[in-house]
Amino acid sequence: MKLKPFLAALGVATFALCLNSCKKVEEQAQDYETTFELSSDQAISDNFTEDANQLFLQAAVENNVAGSGFAPGPIVTNNFIPCATVTITPLLGFPKTIVIDFGTSCTGPYGIVRSGKINIVISDSVRKVGSTAIMTFDNYFVSGYKIEGTYTWTNTGSTATTRSWERKTENGKVTAPTGKYWLHQGVRNVIQNEGVGTPWDLTDDAFLVTGNHRVTNEAGAYRDITVLESLHKRNDCHNIDKGKLKVQGPNHYAVIDYGDGTCNNLATISIDGRPERTIILW
Repeated sequence: MKLKPFLAALGVATFALCLNSCKKVEEQAQDYETTFELSSDQAISDNFTEDANQLFLQAAVENNVAGSGFAPGPIVTNNFIPCATVTITPLLGFPKTIVIDFGTSCTGPYGIVRSGKINIVISDSVRKVGSTAIMTFDNYFVSGYKIEGTYTWTNTGSTATTRSWERKTENGKVTAPTGKYWLHQGVRNVIQNEGVGTPWDLTDDAFLVTGNHRVTNEAGAYRDITVLESLHKRNDCHNIDKGKLKVQGPNHYAVIDYGDGTCNNLATISIDGRPERTIILW
């Protein structure tokens, strides 16, 4: 007679155990998906940041506020701002304000459409050690993504073969064409390791990027990002083409891999060594 209550209790316990186990599996799957989405968001953010850096340097070089002097010959760029208006005030002395105004629609190389303004306040020539550049955005869109935040560059050093900057992102926000948005902040260290000897030619410049970041979604979930292998961005490729990021989840981690140096708009994300998933950067 006592067997029935025992079996009933056993059944209840087994059911509760299975329910709890299923809940944990579901929560883990959700954590993985959140990590994947935030990893993808960070990868897109990094490319937008590098894009803004390239626009800034082109405007500075073309308007002779970059410093380092120029050798004889024309300035060579990829002309990423073909239909933008660039103004610099005041004409004499520092600090200066650079405004890159793309108007309501400006189509550049690779078919990328920009609109709005990028505002940059520079304390001195961009390539002068110790100089700073503070970038903000005014209703600025790239390929339908709205870019917001404050990026601060500080020139930290220069040699015959390299230049270096610290780049701090505060209140970074990217809003996708769908309305989804994410926040990002952190400090990156940027070293120009190619093209230093040809300051008038931006097309042969390349940069290595290290440092840490945090990306946060609309629900407040966040992931901390660490550069595992220096991100490589060269000016003759529109996207980061090499390097790896580690994305730390609650009980797992992901690796974003930008590839082997081949210029394309693809990266892969792998969570805890699982099969890679390919993402399109933008």
